[in-house]
Amino acid sequence: MFRPAIIRQARLFSTSLIARKGPVETAKDAAKKVDRTISDAAVKGIEKGEQAASAIKHKMPNSTGEAKGQAAELSGEAKGKASEVAGEAKGKAQELKGEAKSKM
Repeated sequence: MFRPAIIRQARLFSTSLIARKGPVETAKDAAKKVDRTISDAAVKGIEKGEQAASAIKHKMPNSTGEAKGQAAELSGEAKGKASEVAGEAKGKAQELKGEAKSKM
């Protein structure tokens, strides 16, 4: 008679963790997940900013002399292109003038 009662009680005893969580534990877990997601996104944003800053540093001139040299080079290229376009325009104007004279 005692034997079945002891067996039933032994089956009810367990050393595992409680499978059910209360509302406090559930809220804590959700807050941890949200915090982790936000911090991961923030870290990615910081890393992208550092990459952009290093890319800009590599493209910027190191000294004022270097900057002046680059500016002079670019202005020379612009002047050359402007004179080229002006020469083409003069040539086209002379061509059209010659065609107009031949038609008259």
